[in-house]
Amino acid sequence: MPNCHIWTIGCQMNRAESERLSSLFEHLGYQTTDTAEEADVIVLNSCVVRQHAENRVLNKIRALKPFARAHPDVTLAVTGCLVNSDTARLKKDFPHVHHFFKPGDYPPWLEKPAPPAVLPQQPAPGTFVPIIQGCNNFCAYCIVPYRRGREVSRPVAEIVCEVRELVRRGVKEATLLGQNVDSYGHDLPDKPDLADLLEKLNAIEGLVRIRFLTNHPKDMSDKLIEAIAGLDKVCEHISLPVQAGSDDILRLMRRGYTADEYRQLVRKIRGAVPGVALSTDVIVGFPTESVAQFQETASLLSELRFDTVHVAAYSPRSGTIAARELEDDVPPEVKKERLNTIEQLQAGILAEINEKLRGETVEILVESRVKGKWQGRTRTDKLVFFRDSHDYMGKLANVRIEKTSPWSLQGTVSTAN
Repeated sequence: MPNCHIWTIGCQMNRAESERLSSLFEHLGYQTTDTAEEADVIVLNSCVVRQHAENRVLNKIRALKPFARAHPDVTLAVTGCLVNSDTARLKKDFPHVHHFFKPGDYPPWLEKPAPPAVLPQQPAPGTFVPIIQGCNNFCAYCIVPYRRGREVSRPVAEIVCEVRELVRRGVKEATLLGQNVDSYGHDLPDKPDLADLLEKLNAIEGLVRIRFLTNHPKDMSDKLIEAIAGLDKVCEHISLPVQAGSDDILRLMRRGYTADEYRQLVRKIRGAVPGVALSTDVIVGFPTESVAQFQETASLLSELRFDTVHVAAYSPRSGTIAARELEDDVPPEVKKERLNTIEQLQAGILAEINEKLRGETVEILVESRVKGKWQGRTRTDKLVFFRDSHDYMGKLANVRIEKTSPWSLQGTVSTAN
């Protein structure tokens, strides 16, 4: 039996696409292996959203060059956001790579099978379901529209059919993915939106939880907020990237909203969805960011108190608006200092938020067992650990929280189903 190795870096969309590639190869008779040197087919699923990620991808491709030359019968392919329209340039730079194919596409040397064949063969309790590819926003710092193209939504019926099949195979939680899920459906003939899709999926018997990401603050509608509040399977957890707290920086980023408009949206969400957990993304060191402008971002995070903050230092991406028009003028050491400041600030906030859960009983969906502890997540995406000798895999468990930290919770299980 031939072997296939898939190496993945980057966002949840990449992970979802790698899951489907893995299932495709399994359907064709391949066995997956964790070791590239044991594989007959090697696929690298790349990310270039930050310079650090791109460096890792390029280093991986280069590291495989001796192996590829010594084993010409092994197929080496690269997909993901490294792959742009200039594949001729990529082939010239990396002649030992046999194929380059765009993110979300099928390997060009294989025949595309029927859709059910490319779903996860042995899914975990939760899985990712891409619902819209690409992005039309062209934020100044972002490479995604140039690599994944304009927005293309999958039909509602196709997504519902896929989720039903996933539930039949054992999935209990579906996370809907898109670079901007709030734009879902605008390009389809009957113009459904994300709220319409959530309502359809909420009716699927056996599906326990629904999540979705990532939202764009300027596109999040009142109808969607009402759907989150009213549909029992939709989790009270929303990813809502703010990126900066300064209006001047937001304008340079081309985000389409002000800091006050973002605050109003957060207030609206929290008013409609009690107990909602909000996560956000922040970029520090964007071109021209002053000390005062950075402090506006820190102040906004202190005020709004998010459950999760993903912070990254700005790195210019060739071809983006910011790379073309703005000088990367914030020194690396300043970026690092600002990033550390945000991380320390958020650790303190999260410690206080999680401490309030001590003594409370929370429902988690058990995802795995690590070092003798079962682990799962609450509806608000809190990571919870507990010890027990029984098999809780894939079950909903009620856990009384006894210990908290900024990053996880620990407790004792009381009931499960």
